[in-house]
Amino acid sequence: MLSVIVCTHDPKPEYLERVLAALRAQSLAMEAWELLLVDNASATPLGSVVDLSWQRRSMHVREERLGLTHARLRGIAESSGEILVFVDDDNVLHLDYLEQVQQIGEQRRVIGAWSGQLYAEFEVEPQPSVRPYLNIVGIRQFDHDEWSTFAEPTPYGAGLCVRRSVAVAWAARVHDGNPLRMALDPHGEELLRCGDIDLALTAGDIGLGTGVFTALRLTHIIPARRVQTDYLLKLQEGNGYSHEVLSAVRGQPQAPEPRWRIMGRRLRILLQRNKMRREFHLANDRGRQRARIDIRRVLSEPH
Repeated sequence: MLSVIVCTHDPKPEYLERVLAALRAQSLAMEAWELLLVDNASATPLGSVVDLSWQRRSMHVREERLGLTHARLRGIAESSGEILVFVDDDNVLHLDYLEQVQQIGEQRRVIGAWSGQLYAEFEVEPQPSVRPYLNIVGIRQFDHDEWSTFAEPTPYGAGLCVRRSVAVAWAARVHDGNPLRMALDPHGEELLRCGDIDLALTAGDIGLGTGVFTALRLTHIIPARRVQTDYLLKLQEGNGYSHEVLSAVRGQPQAPEPRWRIMGRRLRILLQRNKMRREFHLANDRGRQRARIDIRRVLSEPH
């Protein structure tokens, strides 16, 4: 059986309604999957306003600790499926998504984590100047399947599918391992990422592979504010931060850089002629430098 886990915090009602409508319309029989709506400390408890009665195998779960990692952990603990499908509250699955997940899980038993193609639906058309950077809001298309037993390619983001063994191993590491893992996902106003990548890479840690498949398709609804330059720069800084933390979490911490090297790199960035590219490079660099400071601080503290 599959477990569909939707983690959400104060969702837009119209978005969540579309997410659930797409799940209700799935071609996979209702008896073959369960639905968990994990309400991550929303101001209005979703259990009182969101109807899940159309899926007999459904559950409202309330997680008061704010943060996507906490919500994912709660979803894993409460679910019972052998394959877990993580769906964001702005992801509209194509109608055969769960059926394709089930087929891939049965046919590729050597892989432990996989995902698919992410198409964008913009509330407003992005300005041409930001279009080269829209991959950071979760857009991904490709023309052929790719999978291996070497944890490459790396599945990520919306619609991520993992076997229970992978999810349980990841949860154990979050609970008992490196305290930095809690800094890989959004919490509050922080635009952090990479928790999903860490989860997917856990497949390789336990001897399973990963893959990406063209048949898995979903639409990511992107509101107007998420294509504004200021938001994208803040997100890029969060990406830089998260990737630096991910390297440290997975045993590849970066040594402190001498000041002359930092200044030299920033000078090269500032000399770039394209102003927008320069701003995105600087945002990424700020995030990485901030992460290195936090990594040293966290690892030096007693736990």
